Amino acid sequence: MMDRMTAATYFTGWWVVRTLPEAFAYKFFMGIADFVLRRNGKSVQRLRMNLSRTQPHLEPAALEKLTQEAMRSYMRYWCDTFRIQSWSKERILNSVTVSNSNLLIDRIEGGDGVVVALPHSGNWDLAGAYFCALGIPLVTVAERLKPEALFQRFLDHRTRMGFEVLALDNRSFATLMKRAREKRLIALVADRDLSRSGIDVSFFGAPARMPAGPALLAVKTGIPLIVAHVSYTPHGIHIDFHDVPVPSEGSEDERIAKIVQRCAELFEEGIKEHPEDWHMLQRIWIDGDFVERKVS
Repeated sequence: MMDRMTAATYFTGWWVVRTLPEAFAYKFFMGIADFVLRRNGKSVQRLRMNLSRTQPHLEPAALEKLTQEAMRSYMRYWCDTFRIQSWSKERILNSVTVSNSNLLIDRIEGGDGVVVALPHSGNWDLAGAYFCALGIPLVTVAERLKPEALFQRFLDHRTRMGFEVLALDNRSFATLMKRAREKRLIALVADRDLSRSGIDVSFFGAPARMPAGPALLAVKTGIPLIVAHVSYTPHGIHIDFHDVPVPSEGSEDERIAKIVQRCAELFEEGIKEHPEDWHMLQRIWIDGDFVERKVS
């Protein structure tokens, strides 16, 4: 009963937000962001702490201002998500600017696949919709949500935009390997993995863990790996691509560790420039009172 009520609430909200006048919808979500900030729950506290590590020089007032901007960016992401299916192809294409697009476009047009690693920043769904609108369908992975009906709704949402979405389970990596060999575009959010299988990295000068998936695909299949950082602009998003060299020396584990560390460093660069768009409301560092996440 509780799962059905949760799903029904999301579905109703989804429909309402899509039907509201656009200016009012975004203003309403900014109000939600400010309300959540005033409540100062655990997610807001975690966001504030995460941001303080990315911007250690900030005074308390400036940090609070940044936290408000980050919450508003996060709510903008959700408003976008609820409304994007109503956007035309032209609007999607006109909402996105890209730096170093050749790192992806040239390889795809040349018949190669590409794996893209990116942090939880900006609106990665809009980034994916943009490349699908260009005729480059992508493959990604999504962690299962509860209730199941809600997960299926998000699955349908992304599928309608042209994504192939794999549920995160023990079969998903084998399918990703197959897609890599088929020269497809694979996009994986890759800035957080608190399980034992995560790769230890230094991130903003402190220990964190990030997933091995993008690096493992690059090492095992030879598919090029690039990092994308997505940030908001007044009228959409900007995507900044950077190449990640795949080392040829060392054991497989050593090569993967070096690649993941380089991804972490590129994530740092993007987050330093646009900290307000990093939507990390969960734990990411593994020092202090960290308890390893269990994987079923």
